[in-house]
Amino acid sequence: MDARAEYERAEELEEVRVEEAIAAYRRVIGAEGAEDVLQKLKEQAIYKLGALYAKNRQAEALRELLTNIRPFFATIPKAKTAKIVRTLIDLVARIEGTTALQVDLCKESIEWARTEKRTFLRHRIEARLAGLYLDTEQYPQALECITRLLREVKKLDDKPLLVEIQLIESRVHHALRNIPKSRAALTAARTAANAIYCPPLMQAQIDRQAGIIHAEDKDYNTAYSYFYEAFEGLDSL
Repeated sequence: MDARAEYERAEELEEVRVEEAIAAYRRVIGAEGAEDVLQKLKEQAIYKLGALYAKNRQAEALRELLTNIRPFFATIPKAKTAKIVRTLIDLVARIEGTTALQVDLCKESIEWARTEKRTFLRHRIEARLAGLYLDTEQYPQALECITRLLREVKKLDDKPLLVEIQLIESRVHHALRNIPKSRAALTAARTAANAIYCPPLMQAQIDRQAGIIHAEDKDYNTAYSYFYEAFEGLDSL
């Protein structure tokens, strides 16, 4: 099979015959060989197929895709594997009503990453899982996940991930109405954020949470300032 020709054919079919395009991308992904050109085609086909599944609301197909391509991960760099896994989970999140599936998918991916000793990837998926627990109001599970994760991440001094985790922790404690702990976690997140380049979206989330905490303290002028900063940050994206 000419993988390049099959890939180009799949692209042409995307808008007119979706099922045929899906089948063509799957053939590219399953093609045998380890040449660099073929590997790149497979990566592109995975992203394209994932996007097609998301567009057509085929969440279970995305889950199956993520499971089936795990042998392929052994042939590419760990950074590319992490990007593919996180992208596919993000695509599932675009489909409404898939929160429970996202939780299961995160758990499955965490176990796989632990078995394969992919610590960098596992930590990021665990942070995603903690966020999902927060969204579904499973606060004890969220705190359990965060506590374990913080212990590991602090040892590695991974500040970007530390900011993300501590911000989730602050939101969980706020949801539980434990304002002192929520404030402490937010302070820790801001301290870590000040030591690194903080992406605009993350900075806006920090400012929003700071506004919420100051509003809880009835310091409305300061809360307004933080909310305005968050609004400006989000508006610039």
